[in-house]
Amino acid sequence: MTSATSTQWARLLKNQGTWVGSFTQMSPTGEILQDTPSEVALIPLNEGNTMRQEIRKRPPGQPPSETVLEYSSLGRGVLFCETGAFSQGSIQRSPVSEFGAELGLIHGSDRLRVAQIFPRQPTLGSLTLIREHLAGTEPTPRPALTVEQLIGTWVGEATTVFPDWQPQRSLTTRLDIQREGDGLRPVYNQRAITQTLTFGNSPSIKSQGQLVGSTLRFEQGSQPVTVLLLPGGASTTFPTEIQSGQPLFLEAGWLINPTLRQRLIRTYNAQGTWESLTLVTEQKV
Repeated sequence: MTSATSTQWARLLKNQGTWVGSFTQMSPTGEILQDTPSEVALIPLNEGNTMRQEIRKRPPGQPPSETVLEYSSLGRGVLFCETGAFSQGSIQRSPVSEFGAELGLIHGSDRLRVAQIFPRQPTLGSLTLIREHLAGTEPTPRPALTVEQLIGTWVGEATTVFPDWQPQRSLTTRLDIQREGDGLRPVYNQRAITQTLTFGNSPSIKSQGQLVGSTLRFEQGSQPVTVLLLPGGASTTFPTEIQSGQPLFLEAGWLINPTLRQRLIRTYNAQGTWESLTLVTEQKV
């Protein structure tokens, strides 16, 4: 292995163990369709140079299923961050093929994964939320995410890794989330959310979204996005409708505790080519 690939393999090993949880199938608007208990074992073999992955699911009212994979190298569509957070998915978007990705975050003995699939169409087709904890530990209870939990100022660090193995980069981040008018305006404006994002010394990016139920829609800009607030402190962000010729990103967020949040962002350029993976770890101030 090269140093880059051995570093990636070491980060994969941070996911070893048996992860117990469930695969929650959700509609593109966030309704729960089915919850399937699951167990995913990641077992290093051959002195840690081979990974055996056993995926067991027990769908309600159906016979259990098991899938076993063994691999000693990583595919071109997967990247890992220092924490063990990872994403795997399409390396190129094409309107004639399925497009999507899985984004996984890890904290202590808990793991959170989100899979987004666009089935040959510009709008999200399916969404799977996977909440897991290591066997032998108790899952940390986390309520469904609400806008109230996110309002405020978050500061942290964004570390970006690249599929072409260029050195990773880190930047400071600041995210301000406010209700429009901060309660001074009539109630009917309280659904408007303003978000101001700053990376390093770059100019701030300001956007305004509308909250409808547990969905935030940001309609400005070349690629309008939808944010779904999900169970377990999770959120997911995706293009409302993919606009060809515009850059796009897929994101999973996780409110680990009231003042700690992680976000994992998979970015594609205007040609639809996968460009980078960024892990943001931020604290509420």
